[in-house]
Amino acid sequence: MEQKNFIGRRKTSTARLYIKPGSGDFIVNDRPLEDYFATKAHRNVATLPLEVTESEDQFDIKITVRGGGITGQSGAIQHALARALDDHNEEWHDVLKAHDLLTRDDRMVERKKYGQPGARKKFQFSKR
Repeated sequence: MEQKNFIGRRKTSTARLYIKPGSGDFIVNDRPLEDYFATKAHRNVATLPLEVTESEDQFDIKITVRGGGITGQSGAIQHALARALDDHNEEWHDVLKAHDLLTRDDRMVERKKYGQPGARKKFQFSKR
């Protein structure tokens, strides 16, 4: 399997993932995964597809992720990685699908409306 390019998205983040068979290197924006994501929770979200398919040390993964915050970026990485693993091995499709990793999470921040302080909140009503 040659090196391939996969895209994953979450909120306003976009992750471009390059994967090839290797020893398990995981590089995000030219930094190791542990340096890029300080919290274990975000690292777990990003690497969930590898754990589900039991393929932690089989691939070298290089990721460029832009936009959004840490949570959106870890979700985008998860989506791109799941798509890459699905393309690599068709037997993993059902496992990834069962864990809902192939579906893009399309929830976005609702926009602020005029005449209101936020998306849903209203200014305080005064009867008199």
